[in-house]
Amino acid sequence: MRIDKYLKVARVLKRRSTGKNLADNERLYVNGRRAKAAAQVKPGDEITVVFGQRKLVIRVLSTPDHVRKEEAASLFEVLDEGIYEEKDEHEEEKTQ
Repeated sequence: MRIDKYLKVARVLKRRSTGKNLADNERLYVNGRRAKAAAQVKPGDEITVVFGQRKLVIRVLSTPDHVRKEEAASLFEVLDEGIYEEKDEHEEEKTQ
């Protein structure tokens, strides 16, 4: 399933277009790699979503096309929530 659709079905995001915008702005990651809106997700994948300075890391448990509102939370497991800290590329060069 496409990541933008999955985030909407799982009710992590309100709109699918929001997922596309996050992907276009490099704020969406699957298994630690930047993801496009059309990236496919499957059970077991870890998704990182960055909202401004907040970060949410979830593990995909299942990928149905439709789900009831009450069952949406069962599609993923929250692994981490917190403040997003961007890595400074120049600092990495200094440490090497």
